[in-house]
Amino acid sequence: MRTVFLAWALASFCTIGHASCDSGLAERMHEKLHPKRQLDHERAVCQPWRGVPGRFIVVLPLLRPGSEADMANFDLDVMVVQQADNGNTERAKVVSRSFEESALAEDAVRIADIKVDTARYTLAPDVRAFGLRIVRQGSSRANPYSNETLTLYVPRGAKLAKVLDKLETTLERGEWDTNCDGNFETVHGSLSIARTTSNGYADLVLHQTRSGTRSTAQGDDCTTQERPAKFGSRTLRFDGTAYRASELNAAY
Repeated sequence: MRTVFLAWALASFCTIGHASCDSGLAERMHEKLHPKRQLDHERAVCQPWRGVPGRFIVVLPLLRPGSEADMANFDLDVMVVQQADNGNTERAKVVSRSFEESALAEDAVRIADIKVDTARYTLAPDVRAFGLRIVRQGSSRANPYSNETLTLYVPRGAKLAKVLDKLETTLERGEWDTNCDGNFETVHGSLSIARTTSNGYADLVLHQTRSGTRSTAQGDDCTTQERPAKFGSRTLRFDGTAYRASELNAAY
């Protein structure tokens, strides 16, 4: 019976959470905090913080003056919002917040997607982080490029501390003649919590797999040869302020 109740409670919480976001929580935060700034509605994010009842993660990408939405030139307002008990988004309160100017300002790439990562990043018994994943894409056909980075935030009072900044977890790039000949490389990574600690926070381990292909024209055919995959890992240790990456444990 208790299991059934817990399942019902979880389902109810998820339903209420998504309803709050669907009712325009991100837009209301924008109107309240940045009424004169242009919000990129397509890339704005609102998501319940899984396992933290009543709290939501809202991400507001604010287009910088004179910029175009397709280019990566945004200020970024990331916040944890406490929803009112009655679900009224008008009474939602910002609990912790990080505002960064020109947080997404890069040349020759566009921001394809912004995603909240609410995996259980428990860094200490009383410290839990959430992640922000940003997908970038290049515009060159001859030099295709895309990557995904992960940033981790920890609420500390009214501020959100950035304890891991733009760790690259996925990379896809290449160079070719747009017909056949060329080289392509892919790197995929996953982050796990280690049992060891540094300065009070759990160490993080980034596991990476690197693979590639070489394409060459042979007459009328285009032949692709796969290179053997390589595996490596990085240990990231907290130095009291942020996580730092060590050298790769396995050579590439």
